[in-house]
Amino acid sequence: MAVPKRKMSRSNTRSRRAQWKATAPQLVMCPNCRDPKLPHTACPTCGTYNRRQVITPS
Repeated sequence: MAVPKRKMSRSNTRSRRAQWKATAPQLVMCPNCRDPKLPHTACPTCGTYNRRQVITPS
């Protein structure tokens, strides 16, 4: 197994980690109630998925 020969400096470590960014989740409009929701999930507002009622809205 490969092992680093030298310790990586703090600035190199932090500059490498600076490229890791969190992205905001993409939202789509529910075709039934027009509220934003996550794609491929049931709408939490009206409880529909693929134009069918699948859960009772909370």
